[in-house]
Amino acid sequence: MELWEESLAQSITSLETLVERFPIDPIPLRPVVNRYPLRITPYYFNLIREIGDPIWCQSIPDPRELETDHLSEDPLNEEGNSPVPGLIHRYPDRVVLLVSSSCPTFCRFCTRKNRIFRCHSLPLNDSLQSWVKYLEANQSVQEAILSGGEPLLLTDDELETILSTLKMIPHIQILRINTRIPVTLPERITLRLSKILKRHHPLFLNTHFNHPQEITKESAEACAILSDAGIPLGNQTVLLKKVNDDPEVMKELMKKLLTLRIRPYYLHHMDPVKGTKHFRTSLNQGLKIMDRLRGYISGLAIPYYMIDLPGGKGKVPILPEQVERNGKTLRLRNYRGEVVEYLDEED
Repeated sequence: MELWEESLAQSITSLETLVERFPIDPIPLRPVVNRYPLRITPYYFNLIREIGDPIWCQSIPDPRELETDHLSEDPLNEEGNSPVPGLIHRYPDRVVLLVSSSCPTFCRFCTRKNRIFRCHSLPLNDSLQSWVKYLEANQSVQEAILSGGEPLLLTDDELETILSTLKMIPHIQILRINTRIPVTLPERITLRLSKILKRHHPLFLNTHFNHPQEITKESAEACAILSDAGIPLGNQTVLLKKVNDDPEVMKELMKKLLTLRIRPYYLHHMDPVKGTKHFRTSLNQGLKIMDRLRGYISGLAIPYYMIDLPGGKGKVPILPEQVERNGKTLRLRNYRGEVVEYLDEED
């Protein structure tokens, strides 16, 4: 068993372990954990400084997750855009492959939090065969994105098999991995893993840092291993209330990412996911943050502020001059030229 696997095996999965360190009442959290399980790696757990801090909010169950809301279990209609199980085909030239149904830390704001524990995925070899068959029949697809769950929870051999198989499809030109591993389980980023990934260029990797507190010596070293292997790194941050919805916090995060050789890519407006309403900010707050970034930090450190339109209609960048507003309703134009109405949330 490798070091990262030993660490993963010691993950915090019970409220009793949580109570041993923090003076909280576990009773209100039990129904939450029954619906949305608890899991935190020892590394990420030790980043918590106090109850309610940014790491706590992202990883510790909250009774508000069970509050009744109008939000959707599958707001991006991923199931409707899955022609075969585990493959999401929303854009003409790329697909997302859900290669894993687990994560080292269960983020409380996850877009797939209502679906990931209920999915009945095929064995990996069977899934891979069905994906290859679909991709071979759809030559417009040029990019394959590994997601999940957490793709880097697969073994090195499993990753090698997937990447090698995809690269054998002539029209698949680019591979991408979306991962939160450098943030929550940096031990997983080994030299052996980096050598495997390096064999499959052009390969891009997007990390998922949401707060400066997540940038540590360990996470920096993990990212350095990847960068040294020639893997371009981007970062996708989610705008989260009481976590990073502050211009100065976001400014610090984006500047620190550049020191890790990570290019800030997207700042995602929170998806309207059932059980996550307490994380949602207003669109105005996101625009205010972007206004405080432009001109105050390097252009290299400024991400695109994006909304992933409900119903699977695609991502759109949000700029003040592009937003048509009628009260709380915005009119946004997606990549197909369709005008979509979007209801803004209040703080």
